[in-house]
Amino acid sequence: MAENAANNAAPSLNALAQYCKDFSFENPNAPRSLQQQSEGPQINLQVNVNAKQLAEADFEVDLTLEGDAKIGGKDVLFAFELTYSGVFRIQNIPQEQLHPVVMIECPRLLFPFARQMVADAVRNGGFPPLYIDPIDFVALYRQRAAEVQGQENGVGQTLS
Repeated sequence: MAENAANNAAPSLNALAQYCKDFSFENPNAPRSLQQQSEGPQINLQVNVNAKQLAEADFEVDLTLEGDAKIGGKDVLFAFELTYSGVFRIQNIPQEQLHPVVMIECPRLLFPFARQMVADAVRNGGFPPLYIDPIDFVALYRQRAAEVQGQENGVGQTLS
């Protein structure tokens, strides 16, 4: 009877903890980089999501945001790398839906906090805050799945 009750329980996703695992901000050409620039910077951003299972229902999810701002494609104004992580308890989710929940919903919950950390660091570095546009984690998940599928079919692609 208890097993039947567990099967009928509502799906749940709970953040048990969230934390900055690793963070680096560089302003390598200061104070020259803080002077008025004749053109706007080119912003580059890479996003990566990794997860590992800690216990039957607990997962650690790492959201890594890596980026920089350059003038003329070469002079670095600033660069950052942030790994913002969370531990999530996921219960009563069908096994076939577990991976998408971990890789889409968990980073979606972490993103606003990571975004604010980057904005604050860029502002504290002497620049206007960088507010990263919202990330479509569903599209990112599908892109990664297609890349993995391509590797399995013998098409060589490197996951970033």
